[in-house]
Amino acid sequence: MDIQELTHFMNRFVESKGWYAPNSRRPQTPRNIATSLSLEAAEVLEHFQWGDEVADRQQLAGELADVTLYLLQLSSILGIDLEQAVLEKLRINQGRTWDQP
Repeated sequence: MDIQELTHFMNRFVESKGWYAPNSRRPQTPRNIATSLSLEAAEVLEHFQWGDEVADRQQLAGELADVTLYLLQLSSILGIDLEQAVLEKLRINQGRTWDQP
């Protein structure tokens, strides 16, 4: 499954919950989705709050999935081709240098 297919499934899920409706109690605006993305990323960080070992990999996997779904949704709402954005960022980063050991 590729990014476009995942995005399609994510959008179908959000639609099925009625969250894209104008009168939704959970308006799917870019700001709201970006906020949710940040909150979910913080939940990923909680797994590493007191050490480097992950106590519950399945729970961490769920948090990573939440981050991914919000990222897919945000890029979809804003009309950003996430696959192309990632490829372009990798191309740019290839030409950058960071501190070398």
